[in-house]
Amino acid sequence: MHSIQLPSRKTTFPSGFMPLEGSRRDCEDCGKGEKVGFQFDYAYQPIVDLRTAQVFAHEALVRGPAGESAASVLAQVNERNRYRFDQACRVKAIKGAAALGIRERLSINFLPNAIYKPELCIRTTLQAAQTFGFPLERIIFEVTEGERVEDGPWFAQILREYQQCGFKTAIDDFGAGYAGLKLLAEFQPDMIKIDMDLVRNIEQSRARQAIVKSLVALCADMQIEVIAEGIETVAERDCLSDAGIHLMQGYLFAKPAFQSIAAVSSTALKRA
Repeated sequence: MHSIQLPSRKTTFPSGFMPLEGSRRDCEDCGKGEKVGFQFDYAYQPIVDLRTAQVFAHEALVRGPAGESAASVLAQVNERNRYRFDQACRVKAIKGAAALGIRERLSINFLPNAIYKPELCIRTTLQAAQTFGFPLERIIFEVTEGERVEDGPWFAQILREYQQCGFKTAIDDFGAGYAGLKLLAEFQPDMIKIDMDLVRNIEQSRARQAIVKSLVALCADMQIEVIAEGIETVAERDCLSDAGIHLMQGYLFAKPAFQSIAAVSSTALKRA
């Protein structure tokens, strides 16, 4: 695997930002599960490409050690273990994907408010990718759903650090909260994932259709891929496909599979 040059400049943190007990030692220890204080694992849900009828990527979704809900795990995350949890998630997701033989892209959620030193956090991810033989160009870093970052320029800088190291970046829940046009003006990710509120029953809403079509055109101008998530019906799939979206994720195609690769519905990949 080729060597990656880590960013050498210092990142300016927003006023009042707390590193959540982070330190250089944390960076060295963050991949060790015992440092988090609780156990967790992953389910993997595919993102499909309707153009090729193939899997484009797998999103790693945190679960309890026996497949319990993400909420049961996240309820144990606090300011003392948040940093280590975020880093341990990266290592575990990559290790699990490599063990399953995933050859497509891997999308990993991360907690931007848990970043202490981007260059050190990135080093942990680089080491995990090298250790488990997972190509860097197949890793996507996705902002965790529900995460809110009050300082847009700082957040944009964090994402730029990841892009410069060869990782892909994605903004989840685009159109909700801070993941909106203001952030897009600061930073252009490789991909955005449309907020599920815009997707749900879109075929019944002319307003949602107009918003999505405009967003697709905007992203095309900025060379940003658009992913629609939360697809549950054929009608939603067809409406979004007509709007120009070919990357999709949702129960229509496959539910998350705990510690395994989900089987994608072949009929859902093709329009009648």
